[in-house]
Amino acid sequence: MTLPNHDSRLTLSAGLASVSVAGVLVALKLWALSETGALSVAASLADSALDLVMSLAAAAAILYAARPADEDHAFGHTSAEDLAALGQSVFILVSAVIIAVSAVLRLLAGEATQLQAEGRGIIAMTVSVVLTLALVWWQGRVARRTGSRVVAADRLHYIGDLLPNIGAIVALIASSRFALPQVDAVIALAAAGFMILGAIRIGSGAWDALMDRRADPALIAGIAAIAKSWPGVHGYHDLKTRTAGSRVFVHLHIELDGEQTLREAHAIGASLRRAILTAYPQTDVIIHKDVAARDGQPGT
Repeated sequence: MTLPNHDSRLTLSAGLASVSVAGVLVALKLWALSETGALSVAASLADSALDLVMSLAAAAAILYAARPADEDHAFGHTSAEDLAALGQSVFILVSAVIIAVSAVLRLLAGEATQLQAEGRGIIAMTVSVVLTLALVWWQGRVARRTGSRVVAADRLHYIGDLLPNIGAIVALIASSRFALPQVDAVIALAAAGFMILGAIRIGSGAWDALMDRRADPALIAGIAAIAKSWPGVHGYHDLKTRTAGSRVFVHLHIELDGEQTLREAHAIGASLRRAILTAYPQTDVIIHKDVAARDGQPGT
């Protein structure tokens, strides 16, 4: 199901804003790295390069995942989000390991590399923080308005990016004001650890989705509660879920009075489906109707 036109434009605007900001940050931090030689700036640069890749993937996912199901993709195209996330997690791990190894080698050498042009680096990183905060604010507005999980996830990633940006500023100040250039390697190592944890989280979530892992237990319990209390439903069974990108596919069997008309049974199932979609807009629901057991006779 595609988003309404206005919401679709808002979601796409957030994706394009993310790509634009990430591109500016990569260029800005490349310049800052060439001026300062700071590993903490390199860590922030790697993170922004990742942001650019992720933002491009998110924008592509917004466009591709919104495509309706077709003959070759009966359940839609949302798994593209998980494939992109899995690739992104590998990119994060490689970048983080390179930065961590460089930081450890610098610390073990016992000779801290003196940074240069710290003032220019501080200005560049401060601009980066301001741009990131502005992007996070806009993504928050769009996510609240449209309910887009892609935009919400991208926003959370940029919130996490504030740590290496601020860390780089701290390292540059420590070198400039207190002659402590070794702080740069320590902060770079911490930023690398943060990136590794993020890679594991993103990668495991994408892997689970590609392997058809069930949805969040809280969501499953909520759907079960709605089905259990719905008028005309005598029981339910075989509630199964799987995730694909930002979508959750739900299969549910409900037990109905076998004496009622097909039209009445359909109305009960349709109203229940609408209620589930209202409570959980990210779901795609298929409901099967079975005859409930009565007077000791098994249902069918």
